[in-house]
Amino acid sequence: QVQLVESGGGLVQAGGSLRLSCAASKRTFSRYPMGWFRQAPGKERDFVSGISRSGANTNYADSVKGRFTISRDNAKNTVYLQMNSLKPEDTATYYCAIKLQPIGSDVYTTAVDYDGWGQGTQVTVSS
Repeated sequence: QVQLVESGGGLVQAGGSLRLSCAASKRTFSRYPMGWFRQAPGKERDFVSGISRSGANTNYADSVKGRFTISRDNAKNTVYLQMNSLKPEDTATYYCAIKLQPIGSDVYTTAVDYDGWGQGTQVTVSS
């Protein structure tokens, strides 16, 4: 059992920045790849970014490349998503996710790969 708690969402103007955090209750946090997804009303949950156990490998959706940066601090059991140059189309509920039984590839990009989810944090970007 693992708990993931996201924070850092809010309302920001287009062009602004936010930093999301996701704190995990898992003491062996460094063993698990992590990911960020987002879901807008009436739409599917989409991959945003993923990071390997060590943080050395990352992956991003094309829509956020060059604007978002994922990172992790294994000593703090926390993964971050720095979001810059925000656009109205980034408006969504953002979820962090944990992959508890990684096999093979160290960065996972689909929702079905992940085993645990946070409750989500709302990001709203005004134009």
